[in-house]
Amino acid sequence: MGLKPALQRTPMATLWPGLLMAAVGAVAFSGKAIIAKLAYRHGVDAITLVMYRMLFALPLFLLLSLWASRGKAALERRDWWVVCGLGFSGYYLASTLDFLGLQYVSASLERLILYLTPTLVLAMGVVLFKRRVTVRQLLALAVSYGGVLLVFGQEITHVGPHALLGAALVFGSALSYAVYLVLSGEEVRRLGALRLTGLASTVACLLCLAQFAALRPLSAALVAPEVIALSLLNAVLCTFAPVVLMMLAVERIGATLAAQTGMIGPMSTIGMSVLLLGEPFTAGLAAGTALVVAGIWLLATWR
Repeated sequence: MGLKPALQRTPMATLWPGLLMAAVGAVAFSGKAIIAKLAYRHGVDAITLVMYRMLFALPLFLLLSLWASRGKAALERRDWWVVCGLGFSGYYLASTLDFLGLQYVSASLERLILYLTPTLVLAMGVVLFKRRVTVRQLLALAVSYGGVLLVFGQEITHVGPHALLGAALVFGSALSYAVYLVLSGEEVRRLGALRLTGLASTVACLLCLAQFAALRPLSAALVAPEVIALSLLNAVLCTFAPVVLMMLAVERIGATLAAQTGMIGPMSTIGMSVLLLGEPFTAGLAAGTALVVAGIWLLATWR
């Protein structure tokens, strides 16, 4: 489904607020990697950083869960098991692997790898549900992965073998979130997107807190004030706000157009990484980003 049909069906009064919400949500979510890289400069480790992010996000997701559950039936036991499983895969595991990977790769490469999630969803559809893949979709996949490999080739030259570990961890994060997307469809219809997101994110927050308690001494929570400030910003601006903004955008302009608008995410990450982190901007990075974005756009439009 292309951009033009979506524009024709959506009234202009609804279109522009929805586009703005999707764009701001994509940029805000992309800032997560930038804030994490800034925090790492203060000597904090990934487990502690994830803990603080989720600690500050927990009250917000609890409030979202309560608000989205108003007037609705209580969850059945089956629903709670599903919510816990989705929270583990989609938010806890994905967040932990992502933050671990960011210790070894640039924010730009991290965002490009995470942007491959739709291709993983497509692959899971083939494996789990025997869906057919067209030649056009395979071409779109080749373009996207070619872009990532181009940027990764540059990264491993400058960073060394640790880039391979970081890229693998971030790819694991993308795979974990793809599992969440594939398996959450039925539960979204049962509970609603906001309610499921709030509940699953709450579960993920609690798991991250438990992980810290199990793997780190309490003294590890003593971090630089800058880490606390950055974690609070990460929780509110780059974790909770993008979820709400993207859900509101989908309600107004539909999932396809919201996803297409979200393609500004990799570009915004690169811009912020150059300006705020001092990461180099090279022709290879520009070309790789263009390939990834083009491949995902083709995947979204070639149905």
